[in-house]
Amino acid sequence: MKYARLTKEQFEELHQEFINFLATQSITAKEWDEIKKGKPEVAEKELDIFSDLIWEGVLNQVKYLEHFSPKQLFLFHISEFDMQLVAIKVEEENVDITTKYGYKWLQQNIQNDSVSMYTSAKAISDDRNKDIFALIQQGAVITKGELFDYFSDLLNE
Repeated sequence: MKYARLTKEQFEELHQEFINFLATQSITAKEWDEIKKGKPEVAEKELDIFSDLIWEGVLNQVKYLEHFSPKQLFLFHISEFDMQLVAIKVEEENVDITTKYGYKWLQQNIQNDSVSMYTSAKAISDDRNKDIFALIQQGAVITKGELFDYFSDLLNE
């Protein structure tokens, strides 16, 4: 398995897609029930293959990621060739930017000496999707990039 198995909830959401996946392998609902009962290791493998297919489809579409922690914000823009980072670090003791108050404080105090902003870029490795998946496993979430664009524009002023 290249990525991670989908959760029970994700499988439920993708129920029809999973049925279609089994159908592409000429596995009927009755046969699937028999496989689950008689050959659980084969069923597990099918779940893993389906999970990887779904992850590949999702990861191929990712262009932006965000990762918030109490004192840092990492914003990523992923292109075909590189990954750009806008990072923000808050050194104000009583500010947690994962809270509504803390994030508002950051917006109002972006020029404060206790806020550091920097950028970086690195080339995408041979396995772009695995790089993205590693960031997701560390807590990054897929976004549309509004925050990346906002802070990137601030840095370029």
